[in-house]
Amino acid sequence: MLSHHAALVYVMVMVSAADGDMTDAELETIGEIINFLPIFRDYDPGLLVKSTAACAELLDSDDGMARALDVIRASLPAWLRETAYALACDVAASDGEPHPEVMRLLELIRHRLDVDRLAAAAIERGARARFVRP
Repeated sequence: MLSHHAALVYVMVMVSAADGDMTDAELETIGEIINFLPIFRDYDPGLLVKSTAACAELLDSDDGMARALDVIRASLPAWLRETAYALACDVAASDGEPHPEVMRLLELIRHRLDVDRLAAAAIERGARARFVRP
């Protein structure tokens, strides 16, 4: 089990790494989320590097993505699962149009966290609206 903070970080790191390239825009978005959102108010940002490294290590293991999703689900209370999906969508949207690998991962996260399809559509649309570019 992880702390709920670490589980949320894992979700964001997984989305950022899904296409094989953690961009500056994605990393900046993760940092802004951690510094701004109330759910991270009592989080020590110094733990970010440790959580990111632990997530990367887990993803590199056999069946790493499935195991990471299982750990995230077990670590997040039900009331934070939509939040986790929203953070995933924000990271995906922060870098422009998400790659197919990212879209597939978002679908896996949505299913694993039991985020209702209608709620997910609203969350996705909100993320696109927040990160629209001219």
